[in-house]
Amino acid sequence: MKRLLLAGVALSVATAASAADLRARPYAKAAPPAAVVAAYNWSGFYIGAMGGYGWESEGDGGGGFGGGTIGYNWQLPGSQFVFGVEVDAAGASIKDSLTADIGGGVLATEELKINSFGSVTGRAGFALDAALIYAKGGFAWANRKDSLSVPALGVSLSDSQSHTGYTIGGGLEYLFTPNWSAKAEYMYTSLGSETYNLGGDVFDSGTVDFHTIKVGVNYHFR
Repeated sequence: MKRLLLAGVALSVATAASAADLRARPYAKAAPPAAVVAAYNWSGFYIGAMGGYGWESEGDGGGGFGGGTIGYNWQLPGSQFVFGVEVDAAGASIKDSLTADIGGGVLATEELKINSFGSVTGRAGFALDAALIYAKGGFAWANRKDSLSVPALGVSLSDSQSHTGYTIGGGLEYLFTPNWSAKAEYMYTSLGSETYNLGGDVFDSGTVDFHTIKVGVNYHFR
């Protein structure tokens, strides 16, 4: 009987001690979550090379081009919005031609060719870490040549003019290393009319509208 009583007392003391121990245990506050820091920042100068294919809105012709790009981006700390300016220029062979019989089986061929073009644009984009989706637009120019040849008569005439206007479009750029990015871009360009003179035949060209799809790589200075 005494043994059972002593065992009961010992059990009660042990239980009380355990409860006191539990009440005295300090509460550990959870640590605040770590701040999320963007892994990529698009700010800074960049330079690159680009090329692609272009075609005029009227006609069935087209052709390739290649050139270079230089620009600057601003991305504010903690923001996903990126703003910038970009200048590009390219040599081109975007052309269309038409051959017609001018009488008696004599053939005449007229060729319209964009020899070069470029732009000065503003860019606005949204960065998803290494990817940048952007729109751009601004001033554009192109040098265009109009040629007329009649081989049977030994006639070969041409005139070149520089056209100015605007361009607008957008694309996607991706940083595959901290300093190198690749891009794909579509642009629509609309240029004003200019006066051409082919052997005394003076005429207005009308608006020159063309489209380009380009790919390129850029090096970003950090």
